[in-house]
Amino acid sequence: MEILLVDDHRSVVEGTKMLIESEPDMNVTIETDVYLVPDLVRLKSFDVILFDLYMPNINGADLARKVLEDVPDAIILIYSGFDIAPHFNLLMESGVSGFVSKTSTREQLVQAIRSAARKEAIIPMQLLKQLRRQEIVVQGDSANEKTTIGKKEETLLRELAKGHSNKEISKTLLISQRSLEYSLTELFQKLNVNSRVEAIKKAKGLGILPTEDLY
Repeated sequence: MEILLVDDHRSVVEGTKMLIESEPDMNVTIETDVYLVPDLVRLKSFDVILFDLYMPNINGADLARKVLEDVPDAIILIYSGFDIAPHFNLLMESGVSGFVSKTSTREQLVQAIRSAARKEAIIPMQLLKQLRRQEIVVQGDSANEKTTIGKKEETLLRELAKGHSNKEISKTLLISQRSLEYSLTELFQKLNVNSRVEAIKKAKGLGILPTEDLY
């Protein structure tokens, strides 16, 4: 089984590589430079890929999106020592197959990799309750014109309502500022508005945002 492990801390990846390769059928390729990962994945087939969440230049969620654009069937796990609960829905939308904590035992890590290779989702029990999708239908100007506001866009609206800057929002949502700008443009088009203030007012009128979220 071929595994790719990506983390900017070499001591971490080398230690994890040793743990995984104690399994006779597992071979681990390590990479600390995130910019080399897309080409590496295109050139070599991996059964399971593990990405650290917080890395310089690009986080694990954005890297997963980038890799999946070129290799749609790639199986990617987020391997992090941080609490991913606040970002769970956003991480799921990035296309990853699950999550493994860096505090996991060797047995837990190996089992997670084997389960992922069998195309089983790896989700901690306490996060299952967050597995919910929510869409809001927005009626357009004409009777036949309807659009939907998804959970990700609702989260974006909440961040706008808090008065956060693009830089703050991109950090919270684990996306680049350029991706955020694209998302804002698309959201404004869906709501048929031209500014943050108009978007918040429209969201309030549609019942998307509760009153306490507005400032």
